[in-house]
Amino acid sequence: MAPRPSWKGHLRLSLVSCPVRLYPATSGASRVSFHLLHKDTHKRINMRPYEPDLGEVERSDLVKGYEYEKGHYVVMDQEDFDKAQIESTKTIAIERFVDEDSVDPIYLETPYYLAPDGDFAEETFGVIREAMRQQKKIALSRVVLSSREHLIAMAARGKGFLVTTLRTADEVRSSDEIFEDVSDEKPDKEMLQLAVQLIRQKAGKFEPDTFRDRYQDALHEVIRAKIKGEQPVIAKAPETGRVINLMDALKRSLAEGGGESVRKPPARSKARKPAAEAPRKTKRAGGRR
Repeated sequence: MAPRPSWKGHLRLSLVSCPVRLYPATSGASRVSFHLLHKDTHKRINMRPYEPDLGEVERSDLVKGYEYEKGHYVVMDQEDFDKAQIESTKTIAIERFVDEDSVDPIYLETPYYLAPDGDFAEETFGVIREAMRQQKKIALSRVVLSSREHLIAMAARGKGFLVTTLRTADEVRSSDEIFEDVSDEKPDKEMLQLAVQLIRQKAGKFEPDTFRDRYQDALHEVIRAKIKGEQPVIAKAPETGRVINLMDALKRSLAEGGGESVRKPPARSKARKPAAEAPRKTKRAGGRR
């Protein structure tokens, strides 16, 4: 079952439009989250609003204020926010098409999925999607989410669109000041060739299932052990030796097959394999030990 859409409105290209729904493309449900408890009672703490002169106040008495000078605020109510309604609050109007590879990844922020809202919308939605796919273009537009307008990039994906909010130019730092003191001296040719060989040796496809959040896994292990009253056994991170000689380190890395590669995590199962079953042999590239 699809989750509830976080936004509903219309997708518009010139005079052509159709109703659409926007869904979050990611989920943080698997992340470990914590509550604040009192250290002695272990009961949850309530965060209550406090006013210096009045003390504790009700949330219903709170209003939003913009500080235009130090200690001076202009108060905003819902009627004021309604006056600021703009087109993109209910419409994703395509403003421009750009090449698929022209958006710098540094501007990419939060991903969403865009789907047609109802059978009536599918024809128009599909025509726009397939035309963009054929032309290998990404659409730029805007949408209002959580009372803030976001620039978005919209790319055809499967039966719908992948919509990604974009950072604005003033939110992105230039790399010039960061790399200002980094030397641009050309590296040693032999060491460069060894590094190229090492990259080729470890090259492969991007398989997100092979990557896990090891910190989250370790937290789960600690939590499960504490629930059972046991001491958790967590594998220590490998020690990183100090590189004394770069050339020797490159040669050793190649000889050892590039070190540990990312492996697909085994499926979690309580049942163990029969003792008589022999483990499968896997072919290891590059003489990996």
